Amino acid sequence: MTTPPSPVDIARDVLEIEANALLAMRENLPGAFDAAVQLLLGVKGRVIVSGMGKSGHIAHKIAATMASTGTPAQSVHPGEASHGDLGMVTSDDAVILISNSGETRELADIIAHTRRFAIPLIAITKKAESTLGQQADHVLELPDAPEACGIGMAPTTSTTCTLALGDALAVALMKIRGFARENFLDFHPGGTLGAKLLKVGSVMHTGDMLPVVHEHTDMGETLLEMTAKGFGVAAVVERGTLTGVITDGDLRRNLEGLMNRSAGEVATRDPRTIGPDALMFEALGVMNANKISALFVVNDEGQLQGLVHIHDALRAGVA
Repeated sequence: MTTPPSPVDIARDVLEIEANALLAMRENLPGAFDAAVQLLLGVKGRVIVSGMGKSGHIAHKIAATMASTGTPAQSVHPGEASHGDLGMVTSDDAVILISNSGETRELADIIAHTRRFAIPLIAITKKAESTLGQQADHVLELPDAPEACGIGMAPTTSTTCTLALGDALAVALMKIRGFARENFLDFHPGGTLGAKLLKVGSVMHTGDMLPVVHEHTDMGETLLEMTAKGFGVAAVVERGTLTGVITDGDLRRNLEGLMNRSAGEVATRDPRTIGPDALMFEALGVMNANKISALFVVNDEGQLQGLVHIHDALRAGVA
């Protein structure tokens, strides 16, 4: 009696089939890939991505990836397109249609719309000679690889390859445009990604919120300033330049005769600081490495700009 394959064996077979297809596509990248990228770089409007069924789900993901990496994009359901949403597709746009067979009848109205209004059309299909392939301006042909489902019918390998090809398009467009992590933050203000790319300058406390004293400020007044501002530190500033920092540790080290001293006499010189354009996760790293809870922000000339506290990192989701 033959032992049936285990779930692990099945999973490995699926991954091997799909991995082989991806490697085949890598070695034989569609010849129209460069032309398709150049076309999309020149689009004045948006990249419209559409497909039916599983291809539609992949279309959503490709459009979302493009939109978040500097290429304005939108997915359109082909059924809704036939009932009015074709109005979303303008002559300034380009269209990417996904169909493994190239004969998906629900795409017919979008194909006709692109031909009628001379809207550039890119096809992602396994059949370049299909109706979709023949109508498209550029065809990105998928590898002729078997589906991983076992019966050869459920979209598995084909959707994996389509998704990877969409990623390749999005990343190529992103890199050619010079899309940087600062741009990425503009489109990802929420969540972990946004938090990691958050700049110190957008979080720091400024103005009257800062605990500031001067070199000759007596320690009684300094303690009042530290208590009032609630950060547990004070900046010693002369003519706008940060010359030292007073922390709770400095107070403990100078308990004897503390009230007879000035802020400048108690302060720690050359304190750890950070610039306003640094990322919050960098600030958190400095605080953790030096076992401090607050960090003053200065510009290139050493002028005090603000303060960030470890609680700010926690609230922003960085920590």
